[in-house]
Amino acid sequence: MSPHAARAVELLREARRVVVFTGSGMSQESGVPTFRDPQSGLWARFDPAELATADAFCRNPGRVFAWYLWRWRATRMAQPHAGYRALVELEDRFERLTVVTQNVDGLHWRAGSDRVIELHGSLETFRCFDAGHPYDAARLEELSARGGAEIEPPRCERCGSPIRPGVVWFGEPLPWDQLEAARAEVETCDALLAVGTSALVYPAADLAWTGVNRGIPVIEINPEATPLSAHAALAWPSAASAALRELAAGLGTPRSTP
Repeated sequence: MSPHAARAVELLREARRVVVFTGSGMSQESGVPTFRDPQSGLWARFDPAELATADAFCRNPGRVFAWYLWRWRATRMAQPHAGYRALVELEDRFERLTVVTQNVDGLHWRAGSDRVIELHGSLETFRCFDAGHPYDAARLEELSARGGAEIEPPRCERCGSPIRPGVVWFGEPLPWDQLEAARAEVETCDALLAVGTSALVYPAADLAWTGVNRGIPVIEINPEATPLSAHAALAWPSAASAALRELAAGLGTPRSTP
């Protein structure tokens, strides 16, 4: 066992309730590009931030919708790596383990995690722009196969509004119920793991700092240093899959219950 893993096991040995806060570095190992990575092919000349706003959708719904269909297709092709499966194993080790994620790819659910809070929404869901009526994403298969820089979004059958992805765009608030649920988990947990997150995207990043301010063990797993690193009980410079597998092996058998 590496020294970092041994320290993490020590910090988590007596924990009963754990929050795992994940960012784009978690899904990157599964082949999901981080939001600000250089785009491939026909999207290379576009700034992702200019495609992720309600204003951009209103100005050019075909372009924005095509870009999100491209991202939707990419996430559906990705498979959860071993780190996701390690988190599922760790659910049996603690009384309560909650994943709070900034990612929109749905990989935690697909890996089998029981308790996931998606702060920024999900590419697994689509809804209409005006009223939020749900739209079955399975119906997008034919549209996504067309490719191209512009694909006109389908219309809601209930109100005629164009369909948009079920993610949080720049300038939009986080879903209040998800944010409050995440805050409640962080306020009552015994330890927090921050995995693959830059600790720079607010208000989500506040959750990790809440753990620091509460004085609970905060374990950061990230290949690069972040603003959180100097304040964490352990800054573990590692990719998510390797560290989480080692952590699950080090913690061993599930906690016995009375």
